[in-house]
Amino acid sequence: MERGNQTTAAAMGFLLLGFSELLRLRVLLFLIFLAVHLATLAGNFLILVAVVSEPSRPPMLCFLCQLSAIELCYTLVIVPRTLASLTAPEGSTISFLGCATQMHLFVALGGAECFLLAAMSYDRYVAICRPLHYMAVMSQGLCLRLAAACCLGGFAVSLGLTVAVFHLPFCHSHRIDHFFCDVTAVLHLACTQSYTSELPLLAACVLLLLLPSLLILTSYAYIAAAVLRIRSSTGRGKAFSTCASHLAVSFLHYGCATFMYVRPKSSYSPGRDKIVALVYTNITPLLYPLIYSLRNKEIKGALRRVLRRGRVAQPHQDTLKSVLCVCSKCC
Repeated sequence: MERGNQTTAAAMGFLLLGFSELLRLRVLLFLIFLAVHLATLAGNFLILVAVVSEPSRPPMLCFLCQLSAIELCYTLVIVPRTLASLTAPEGSTISFLGCATQMHLFVALGGAECFLLAAMSYDRYVAICRPLHYMAVMSQGLCLRLAAACCLGGFAVSLGLTVAVFHLPFCHSHRIDHFFCDVTAVLHLACTQSYTSELPLLAACVLLLLLPSLLILTSYAYIAAAVLRIRSSTGRGKAFSTCASHLAVSFLHYGCATFMYVRPKSSYSPGRDKIVALVYTNITPLLYPLIYSLRNKEIKGALRRVLRRGRVAQPHQDTLKSVLCVCSKCC
């Protein structure tokens, strides 16, 4: 019976209901999500261009470049299908393999971001607690190894979670009351009611949320102790300002993820979960570039240089346009 239901799910796929209950607001929601999506892509892409154009990149800029790349991929995995679901009044269909692929990429990118934020906290610890050894410890080789480890760790944990979830029997309806293949929404369709179906998600939460957050808390405990030993208020304020943007992003990322996934299956609420999912798939990726561009001096300097080069190149573009116009008139 379970094998038959699993085969049916694999053959039919799933129906993502999305926001089918909000038929009258579909056009408005589509325009809002599209505007937010384009702003998110522009903000993260601008940070990528600013960092890549820098001749010498400190470790924090390398981490920010990877964070922006993750956010770009993260939004491209979720938002286009969300926009497509708003154009279908009764929801959009997704194949069994497509649903599994979307879940895998979503969890992998989110997990890589969890590990990356932990690596960035270590960078802040070395910068404040061991400033004289910073350049020796945070070498370019170490940054590249940490970046690779974050991506590989996120994809490894995601692969195990996705395989475990999609090996469960799906006896219930193939209708997913969500706008993408979220872990909790797919788990809700599984036949089994035992706690064993929640073990893969629990293990993923321990690896992706608990362990990195403990590392971040430990790093900031040492940072707080070091900052309190600084006698001047100016020095304490400067040390705190270097950590403020990372703390804000970590709070948003881990707060949303903990609220969504660190809870029993019985507390699943489709309406509430979709609202929270809208925040961490649309709003937080837009806020991250704003937070770092406003609080990080290196990013602000890189953005100014990119914009300055753009203004310098503009007169040459105008001259070229005028020459082309004169040539066209002569011809």
